Amino acid sequence: MERNEIQIQIAEDLLKIKAVFLRPEEPFTWASGIKSPIYCDNRLTLSDVAVREDVENALAGLIREYYPQCEAVMGTSTAGIAHAAIVATILNLPMGYVRSGAKDHGRGNQIEGRLDKGAKVVVIEDLISTAGSVVDVCEVLREAGAEVLGIASIFTYGMKKAEDRLQEHNLINHSASNYDVLLQCASKNGYIREEQIPALLKFRANPSDESWMN
Repeated sequence: MERNEIQIQIAEDLLKIKAVFLRPEEPFTWASGIKSPIYCDNRLTLSDVAVREDVENALAGLIREYYPQCEAVMGTSTAGIAHAAIVATILNLPMGYVRSGAKDHGRGNQIEGRLDKGAKVVVIEDLISTAGSVVDVCEVLREAGAEVLGIASIFTYGMKKAEDRLQEHNLINHSASNYDVLLQCASKNGYIREEQIPALLKFRANPSDESWMN
């Protein structure tokens, strides 16, 4: 399949199982207090066998295409761990993950799994919103001596804050699907009305500005 066809397939999968749910008339409230027309829980992809296969093959395809030098796959904690394990199995690569903080017992590890100095790694993330957590993971790996080739994620909102943050840290992300493709698929398949798209794009441009609801 061509890259755009894969993006459409993943978007349709996420909508079908309500891993991504659009509700512009009755916005969700994020933990930050921001009113959002979109809810995203890509953990649900693990529970649907067909969708899981699509997602993991898409992530593996991103690594083959954009990071052919990859020597190990590292997941973000906790959402990226299962995806990293499956993708590493598909690609026959070592796998590990990075905790949000070092353990307070045992060896005090923050990186779980073997990581050799200079290893070329790709980080697996389920969702890129502002990119704060995945940037932190990449920096932990760099401090441990890894060469972070980039990030492979299931879905990205494409927010400017995320793009700026990734650029600031010299990081590249490639996603299996994205917000723009999702909106087009949602409109085509009756999840939203076409006339709602401008407001949804306005939200993405500035999530803290609630004028998109008017």
